[in-house]
Amino acid sequence: MWRHGLAGSTASSRRFCLSATITTARTTITSRRPLRLPRSNRTTTTTSPRHQPLHPSSGPFEPLRPPSPAALGEPRPARSYPRTRKYLRRLLILSALLGTGYLIDSQVYASGIARSLRTFGTGLLVAADYKINFRAHPLPIVGSKSGIPELHRRSAERMSDLLRHNGGLYLKIGQAIAMQSAVLPPEFQKMFARMFDDAPQDEWELVEKVIRDDFGGRSVEEVFGVSFTGQDDSKGVMEKTARASASVAQVHWARLPDGREVAIKIQKPEIERQIGWDLWAFKVVMRVYTWWFDLPMYSMVPFVTERLKLETDFENEARNSEVMRELINSEPRLKGRVYIPPVYSELSTKRVLTTEWIEGVRFNDKSDLTRPWRGGYGNYSPGVHGEQLPSPDMAALHRALRENPHQQWLKPDRQSWRGPRGTGGLGVSPKDVMTTIVDLFSAQIFKFGVVHCDPHPGNMFVRRLPNGKPELVLIDHGLYVYMSDQFRHDYASFWKALMTFDNKKIAEIAGSWGVRGAEMFASATLMRPYEGGDNKIQKEFLKAMKAKSPSEKHYEMQKRMKQGIRDMLADEEKWPKELIFISRNMRIVQANNANMGSPVNRIKIMGVWASRSLWQDKGLDWRERARNAWRHLLFKGVLWASDAVWWFFRVKQLLGRGGGMEDEVEEKMREVAREMGIELQHDVFAG
Repeated sequence: MWRHGLAGSTASSRRFCLSATITTARTTITSRRPLRLPRSNRTTTTTSPRHQPLHPSSGPFEPLRPPSPAALGEPRPARSYPRTRKYLRRLLILSALLGTGYLIDSQVYASGIARSLRTFGTGLLVAADYKINFRAHPLPIVGSKSGIPELHRRSAERMSDLLRHNGGLYLKIGQAIAMQSAVLPPEFQKMFARMFDDAPQDEWELVEKVIRDDFGGRSVEEVFGVSFTGQDDSKGVMEKTARASASVAQVHWARLPDGREVAIKIQKPEIERQIGWDLWAFKVVMRVYTWWFDLPMYSMVPFVTERLKLETDFENEARNSEVMRELINSEPRLKGRVYIPPVYSELSTKRVLTTEWIEGVRFNDKSDLTRPWRGGYGNYSPGVHGEQLPSPDMAALHRALRENPHQQWLKPDRQSWRGPRGTGGLGVSPKDVMTTIVDLFSAQIFKFGVVHCDPHPGNMFVRRLPNGKPELVLIDHGLYVYMSDQFRHDYASFWKALMTFDNKKIAEIAGSWGVRGAEMFASATLMRPYEGGDNKIQKEFLKAMKAKSPSEKHYEMQKRMKQGIRDMLADEEKWPKELIFISRNMRIVQANNANMGSPVNRIKIMGVWASRSLWQDKGLDWRERARNAWRHLLFKGVLWASDAVWWFFRVKQLLGRGGGMEDEVEEKMREVAREMGIELQHDVFAG
């Protein structure tokens, strides 16, 4: 009976649930959870009126039947997405093409195309920003409220990010632009000053590949006769970690089996694949800027790019080095004072340059130059005049390599001249060092006509000679300018005319070079205000600026700077392109003199070399040389005034009443240039 009642109750419950489900499906949505009866009704066989279904059927009970096809209505066609599939297919094809292009660009061209696209994007952004915001009063809504200084700052940051992100030859291009950064806005000057920093070095595997490719598949061990494991005591040794790394190459130390210690300069492998794209992108951007801003800049681009391309050719650098070595050895005033390390041609190629290793103090390390000599009386720096360096303990080096083939540093630390406490220096005079430097580059410009155009402190070492005088070592001969005899003669005459206030001669030579505004050009050449003119343009400019607001004055000054560039390059065909690099050379020398405390009268030394070269010029006939010799004697007599001015500033400097002559002259030139609308900052070349 209990079972029967339970079974009946269960059957009743099932009918109740089924009825509720059918009713719910007709009205709303079928419930996924079965209805549950109260616990007290589970054992009864009848359904209480109190517990009727929640949704009772409106008709009699009907068994569950599937609906007929006719009751379901017409079938709907399946939804398709033709446009979505079409765009998805195009997206996949585009992604595949871009991916393939990226792989080809990165593997074949060392990301040259991507770097060029990045250059175009940044260049157009900067150009558009200047077109919109370079004005005295900002445009409403779209204009920059912070004015022109903020425009320069963000543009400089964009350019800095571009050059550093692209790296390689772009850093060289940045350095080339930095040649003229002394007349760029201060925000750009600060950015370009960072273009001389060291670059990260490549892995050793890439270095090995360059050497194998350039030496017909021979290994590093075979080419240089070195061992990296120390197993063969007759072999030399070489460091796998670079001692210095720049944008284009890095330098490794090695000792060859014959006892020579060498510096092996190895070009970074990506440079060869990138150079074509990089120089092309630079030309395109400069072409657009020339047209967009109406500035005569593009005429200089082919000459600059040619120099940059030659700088990546180490065979060209080797030739420059040997030419300068011969010229210095043939000049009595420089022989014994300046040293050019020899190039070992049998160990050099287009991308590998092997030269003598130099032990010395970098020129910008003033403390090491001037501290007292602790190396003993009559002693001198290792390697002076090309003397072979003392041999390291090769047995110990090979033993160390056998124990640890991955040892990083192998070169001996030759610092005994510093004394037992390591507090000594070379004990040389800053005046002697700077005199040698100014003599060297004056001879290159006015006498040789062959100019090393990258004389920053990292490319100059100083050693102590047996007589206690300094020996200057000049390295890195990739960036050179070869002057024609006519231009060299004209430039020497122009420089001499500047010092004798011969305005007629200045205007004549400047005009032959296609330059308008000879006074401004004269000041730029001297690196100080030219006092021999009438300053007519400057006076008119200052008079017109009196009634303007500060914002308008700033805008007019920037416009004046732009006009000054136009005046300098009035006739692009006549303008000597060599001046781009020669002016860079002279600015760096001026900055070096200022950083050393202005110990020499740079203007006088250069003037003497300019005048002397005119009467020693073998290309002139004897009558012209005789006249120039007489003028040279008169000229040296006139220079006493320059000496008097230099000593005046020198005494003030020693008494703590001001800076040296270079500092005072530069400050005066900045004031004059600021009035003319140009911001000068020569100290960007100090490093």
